[in-house]
Amino acid sequence: MKTNKMNINNPKINKCTRELPINLPNKWSCLKNKGPGPFVTKALLKNPESKIVLWISRYQRKHHFRLDISRGSTWWAPGAFGWWIGILFSIGAVCFAIGAVPGYLHIIGSSYDSLMFFIGSLFFTTAAFLQYLETINTPHSPLDANITEKFHLFSLEPKRIDWLSSVVQFGGTLLFNISTFEALRSYLLVSQINRLVWVPDVYGSICFLVASSLVWMEVGNAIWSWNPHNIPWWIGILNLVGSIFFGISAVGAFVLPSTGLPVNLFLVNMGTFAGGVCFLIGAVLLLPERTHEKYN
Repeated sequence: MKTNKMNINNPKINKCTRELPINLPNKWSCLKNKGPGPFVTKALLKNPESKIVLWISRYQRKHHFRLDISRGSTWWAPGAFGWWIGILFSIGAVCFAIGAVPGYLHIIGSSYDSLMFFIGSLFFTTAAFLQYLETINTPHSPLDANITEKFHLFSLEPKRIDWLSSVVQFGGTLLFNISTFEALRSYLLVSQINRLVWVPDVYGSICFLVASSLVWMEVGNAIWSWNPHNIPWWIGILNLVGSIFFGISAVGAFVLPSTGLPVNLFLVNMGTFAGGVCFLIGAVLLLPERTHEKYN
């Protein structure tokens, strides 16, 4: 990332500009900004022609199309980076939702059911990594400035709320990879199940909850918001609710040494299924957001 040191260190630059997580080109200025806590997610900018430009962090990330070979349509765009993120998250969510259906477990057996969760976690991880790449390759200047930047595989930008959420979520998917992979092993002792399966599951659920909370705050530009006419708002609330359900599932999954069974099998299945459904709907909504959504 190229850092505009003048914008950061020059005392003549106003506070609004210094707080922005993007760099303003020469003769651009920041009039007003807002966001949750220390993060700026929305700002009114003025370009050299004195035109007022609205900058929104999520819109900038989802609509710059730098990583798209072809923008395509809403429902079919295999050349578009954002389309793959939605599709891969959707497949992973379907795997978790189906795997949590009790009747499905009885039909295919525990081994294949565990495999379904592991496959779902791999789709989650792939989608989360693409989301991370999408985030760090979002232009670091307003889209209207038309400034070309190099492609990045890594960046360190903890002042950006979207960077934090994508990193934390990717870490959570890796923990789910570990948890679901260890669950494939047969004849584990109860202590091994809790240590190798339950512990990474709990930490993965915490990561998802933190990441989805950051997304929720980003789409609302505040700690709390109500904007049901906005697709990103629905994506944020669905991911947050889905993460809560995954957390409920993780709590119920602790295996009691006295019985060798989870604390509450109903919570395990209900939480995983409901969370998977929420993530599925949120992932599908990523597709129309990419092409149709007007932010406000």
